[in-house]
Amino acid sequence: MPPLLNQKAVALAYEQNKQRAPKVIAKGEGFLAQRIIEKAKEYEIPLFQSKALVDSLINLELDEEIPPTLYKAVVEVFIWLYKTENKAQMSNKK
Repeated sequence: MPPLLNQKAVALAYEQNKQRAPKVIAKGEGFLAQRIIEKAKEYEIPLFQSKALVDSLINLELDEEIPPTLYKAVVEVFIWLYKTENKAQMSNKK
């Protein structure tokens, strides 16, 4: 599939009790964004789509913690991720 030229992706990581806030671990546009998305799918990492949030995160440096102004938006992503993982675990138990 050809990369979308305006496609953007940002990957975050957070280690509870080790970091104050999530960090940007990968980011890119076009082909690089497509590769980030492919890797996430390969490792079965759920994808959350929010153009506004990606636009806010794309200008951060790699390994930079997200700024406090984005905490609320990113918390919503982590809540969504938690719920998604719980649903998957419940499905696997059936």
